[in-house]
Amino acid sequence: MEDIDRAHIIAEAAARISQELDAAAIMVSGDMNFEGTETGGIPVYYISMRPKSIIDHLVATGKEGKSPVKELSDQLNREASGNVDHLQHAAAIEYVLEGPKSGTIVGVVETRGSSSIIVHSLDENPLIKAMKECEERVRPEVMNAVLKIAFDIALTGREGKKIGAAFIVGDSEEVLKRSHQIILNPYEGHEETYRNILDRKNWESIKEFAQLDGVFVIDETGFIHAAGRYLDVDGKNIDIEKGLGGRHVSAAAISRDTVAIAVTVSESGGILRVYKDAKETICMESLQPATRYI
Repeated sequence: MEDIDRAHIIAEAAARISQELDAAAIMVSGDMNFEGTETGGIPVYYISMRPKSIIDHLVATGKEGKSPVKELSDQLNREASGNVDHLQHAAAIEYVLEGPKSGTIVGVVETRGSSSIIVHSLDENPLIKAMKECEERVRPEVMNAVLKIAFDIALTGREGKKIGAAFIVGDSEEVLKRSHQIILNPYEGHEETYRNILDRKNWESIKEFAQLDGVFVIDETGFIHAAGRYLDVDGKNIDIEKGLGGRHVSAAAISRDTVAIAVTVSESGGILRVYKDAKETICMESLQPATRYI
């Protein structure tokens, strides 16, 4: 069977499933083309390929003594698990970037000569669930704005240079008590309109100030109290991924000592993490935003 026929059959099957399930969207990772495929008005999003780190994790190790059938079965299971994780990851990013908010997503993921059709519930997406839990403490639109800015920093850095950043959101009075300025506060004395994270006109200056040492302190309404702030917290007994630096330790610690939400961007790799009650509740590797076809 020619590849073009195979691709058409898979696209038609995914479109039919999406219509029967009244899906919110079809998300495609790979070279699958839905042009000319009738989707009944369901939008198609072309998402980026799986990050190399996920692909490397899925490479079969070929352990000695394992039967070929078992080895193939394990490899297929790893592949399927990786496809689901990738779709969950991409759907969560689109959730932040004004994509589908609820319902069912039909995913088509192509990797290494195989294709998968995945039916995914946004309501059961663990990353989206974690975001909604954060929104119980911070206004949803504020959390959304912080994540959008953090995604942009993770993806593009600043002037072509990778940078790290940290945003401490909510419980600002307690956070300010547990921190001090390490540089002059660039927001001090400015009118409220210039200190509102919900105003997109302020986002470029926020990304500019993200290059400074220290963290942003933002209250639950979106008012930016400070940038260039140093957190005076005890990082002992903070259980975070090995290899992460002081920014992540202090972000996790302030989320333990207050009810604030901490959002960090790693300089080395552009990985976005969210800490709540000292626990990492979200870890998202930067992906290019999806391209919407329909």
